[in-house]
Amino acid sequence: MTVRSIAEYLGDHPFFADLDAASIKELAGCARNEHLRAGEYLFREGGVAEHFYVVMHGRIALEIFSPGSGPHVLESADEGEVLDWPWLIPPHRWLFDARAVDSTSVVSLDSACLRAKCDADLRLGYEFLQRVAQVMSRRLDAARVRLLDLYGIPRPGMGGRADE
Repeated sequence: MTVRSIAEYLGDHPFFADLDAASIKELAGCARNEHLRAGEYLFREGGVAEHFYVVMHGRIALEIFSPGSGPHVLESADEGEVLDWPWLIPPHRWLFDARAVDSTSVVSLDSACLRAKCDADLRLGYEFLQRVAQVMSRRLDAARVRLLDLYGIPRPGMGGRADE
């Protein structure tokens, strides 16, 4: 069995697609592998967001806790996806809980190291910010659709408003 470097893992991940090898190697200097068992939490709501997580294998459920009814899964992140942006935006606090649904492997990038590398190389910082913004956009759109489904509001283009 061939042992692969973190840079090789990152280079194969869709989030890092088309990023040059030198940048990936630079980012890999902030990274380490982590493994979670099913049911184990990666982070908890309100905790300090000290890492950016890249899902390599398995599934992570993003949950919000309701005192009246317990945890609710809002979304999941599967192999080929990344986990959220609070590590990038002050006050750097997690907005949800993240729990491994099954045995899961992630690459964890230290957020202070990652932010420093992006600040030192503005081209890399801009490229990384664009990628994170795409993740944010997809997650916000998914949340919008879930809210429309939850409240039974017709979706745009599905017979909702007369001007569509």
